Amino acid sequence: MPTYTALTTLSGKAPAEALGEDLDRLTPEPTGIGTFEIEDGSGLWEVGAYFDEQPDEAGLAVLAAMHGAKPFVVSELPEVDWVAKVRRELVPVEAGRFFVYGSHDADKVPTDSVPLLIEASMAFGTGHHGTTQGCLRALDKLANDGFTASRVLDLGCGTAVLAMGAARIWPEATILASDIDEVAVEVAEANLAANGLNGRVGCLEAEGLDHPGIAGAAPFDLIFANILKGPLIALAPSITEALAPGGFVILSGILNEQADEVIAVYSEAGNSLFDRSEIGEWTTTVLRKPV
Repeated sequence: MPTYTALTTLSGKAPAEALGEDLDRLTPEPTGIGTFEIEDGSGLWEVGAYFDEQPDEAGLAVLAAMHGAKPFVVSELPEVDWVAKVRRELVPVEAGRFFVYGSHDADKVPTDSVPLLIEASMAFGTGHHGTTQGCLRALDKLANDGFTASRVLDLGCGTAVLAMGAARIWPEATILASDIDEVAVEVAEANLAANGLNGRVGCLEAEGLDHPGIAGAAPFDLIFANILKGPLIALAPSITEALAPGGFVILSGILNEQADEVIAVYSEAGNSLFDRSEIGEWTTTVLRKPV
């Protein structure tokens, strides 16, 4: 069965969300709708929809005009076995002591590594992206320096690969993994089960740090926040407040040219820069709250 996409851009979050809501009223109905801020400083948002049959292009044109968006670009996606494709192209990743792999590469796990199994069908956060690698390397470095965490939060956890890395090296730690997306939480729970870590990490569907489960577990010795520049800046006060004195926050999802601005915001909140690294176009930073 073919899949069709319809994509457009427009200025502002509220207009983008309004367009997304109106898209849901089309016939044939889209099977999925997404709105995303384009992280290039332009203020533009992308609105996209997926369809199992040819969408109503006249209806799309009317909606674009109503909301001041550019005309929708409609495309038919080729039928591809994406899981098989990912398995062919995603090789295992080593990040410090951590070895991130799919089950098809189980025979390649080094005996002296900390293995983290992430299936190819759960591609977001597999460890291949520079942001995830950077966070795992930062975790490895902190542990090598003798740091031990008793309470850890993986904020915006995706596959929960970072939470699992912490659970592997600190078996006694209390660890939470949260995400705003219900599917991501389900993926995180599936990955924990696949890695034999049932019960070691608490998974929560939550936006920010106001969830009672997160607030009740604070303060944290370590917080991962591998998200995007905008949310990182907005969450700087609450992340800092949730850190224990002397605690660390590992930030990523930051383009290299955005790093100085993010570091400045967290420094203004009272943290000091401990480390920063680049992998490709992505920066990972480690900051510490004063003791």
